[in-house]
Amino acid sequence: MADKLEEYRHKRSRSRTPEPWPDGPPVPGNDELFVIQEHHATRLHWDFRLERDGVLVSWAVPKGLPLSPGVPRLAVHTEDHPLEYLTFSGEIPAGEYGGGRMTVWDTGTYETLHWNDHKVEVVFHGARTRGKYLFQNRHDEDGRDWTLRRLDPAAPGHEDAPDFLEPMVAEPGELPADDDAWAYEFAWGGLRTMLLVCGGRVTAHDGTGADVTDRYPELHKLGEELGSTEVLLDGEVVVMKDGKPHPDGLEQRRRADGAAAKRLKTACPVFYFAADVLHLDGRPTLELPYTKRRELLDGLAIEDRHWQVPRYFAGGGEAVVEAARQHGLPGVVAKRADSPYQPGGGTGDWLLIES
Repeated sequence: MADKLEEYRHKRSRSRTPEPWPDGPPVPGNDELFVIQEHHATRLHWDFRLERDGVLVSWAVPKGLPLSPGVPRLAVHTEDHPLEYLTFSGEIPAGEYGGGRMTVWDTGTYETLHWNDHKVEVVFHGARTRGKYLFQNRHDEDGRDWTLRRLDPAAPGHEDAPDFLEPMVAEPGELPADDDAWAYEFAWGGLRTMLLVCGGRVTAHDGTGADVTDRYPELHKLGEELGSTEVLLDGEVVVMKDGKPHPDGLEQRRRADGAAAKRLKTACPVFYFAADVLHLDGRPTLELPYTKRRELLDGLAIEDRHWQVPRYFAGGGEAVVEAARQHGLPGVVAKRADSPYQPGGGTGDWLLIES
């Protein structure tokens, strides 16, 4: 009888990895357990493993679990894993096969509806993964590429995030008289940019909706930081020099795409200052008041040398404008604290106050 774990053992060294290493042959069970592991390897992906005939049949899914039926995902069939992998979390050493951090993203049971070499159709019953899914073999040259789809409707209330929304506009104005009803942010003089993080990948669009993802390679790792979180962010791309915005550097990056942008990462790096969250984990947030959206944004805890969430100030607009002036910033954006986000609009709820 063929050893179903032969390939698993062949790709690993028992003395160099903390992964499970069963000594005996696989012991068949009830074919009902599954695990999904978030795997921060060379590229972030999610490993789907289903118990079958004593082993875990496995697929690597680069963009993770599709939550809606219209979202197909590549699923790469990999070697069978031992059942002990159902609970494995740990750091696989760099240089080893699959090197990187692995954590259990979800686990539970599943029902088999169909299982053959052409398709695997199951119903998942997990804490985060619930519903009917299909793994379908693409029958490419080596047979490794499959497609993962959700077959039943998305969970009630779920909406996939849009790629882009027309930015809300701040109208030129003066400090409002009802200061306590407003919140204030520094204006950085950057390029308005929407970032969609979905399936651990980042897509960037400028204020017109043009795809500028290749223009900012520094921001791609934000997807890995957020993992399975799906979010649409509104903010500014800024280049800084001597602690102040650097318009010439920003223009240089605006003109650079692809290879040129990669060459400028060190000499002229960009920073993303996130100011708003417009969609989060299947729920639009546009109708929420500004202060509530900022709570959600702060809750994402995104902070790195290339992205952060600058603080805002509740009231005290005069002092914020003076601070902007002292730091060489172009101005302040005043936002009515209870205002919803109006794509393409403003109607006086946002004001741009020059410093």
